[in-house]
Amino acid sequence: MSSGSPDKRRRMESALSQLKQHTVVVADTGDFNAIDEYKPQDATTNPSLILAAAKMPEYQNMLDQAIKYGISKGGTEDEQVSNIMDKLFVGFGLEILKKIPGRVSTEVDARVSFDKDEMIAKALRLIALYEEAGVSKDRVLIKLSSTWEGIQAGNLPSSVHVTQNLSSRAPHHGCSHSMGSDLEKVHLDEKTFRWQHNEDHMAVEKLSDGIRRFAADAIKLEDMIKEKLCNMKNGQ
Repeated sequence: MSSGSPDKRRRMESALSQLKQHTVVVADTGDFNAIDEYKPQDATTNPSLILAAAKMPEYQNMLDQAIKYGISKGGTEDEQVSNIMDKLFVGFGLEILKKIPGRVSTEVDARVSFDKDEMIAKALRLIALYEEAGVSKDRVLIKLSSTWEGIQAGNLPSSVHVTQNLSSRAPHHGCSHSMGSDLEKVHLDEKTFRWQHNEDHMAVEKLSDGIRRFAADAIKLEDMIKEKLCNMKNGQ
């Protein structure tokens, strides 16, 4: 939200206050200042938001700490970058949780949107990082792509106790599978899901566009990390 004129700002704040009386306000941002200002109940992040935030001077220390963590874990460059990405996403989530009373959503890499096992592994990895930092999984939502594989990844055994949230790029018939949702659940087999998804032009376009955009920004973020990783190792 931009500030604008004082009158416009007062109208916006009044509308936000009214909205809070009837629904849960969720901030879709990686900007801590915006969260401080508008005081949402919950917050969510994604690769595009983290990429934008990681370019800001005020968040360079967080990026540096994530890179040091990745180096300490060892492994190949790709493994280090993967660990850095996870740590960075969780790092932003941890800072956001200090500013909101509710839960934060953390996105599973869009590039594994069609790999059920990889989505599950990444979700459990993110939850483990939150728990290592002393945050209960009850305050974390894991965002999965609303592909068929993503919906199946959401059907984790109850013993795992991970709360999933299908991403906002979900088609309407996929959203009803989100765990904890108040919507009536629709039980579809794979063939029926894929056909109904194909018949929904908006669902096809929005899902595909969301995956492409988030994947592209994840790659840009990785490239930024690789450059800083190289500089840090070379003492620059």
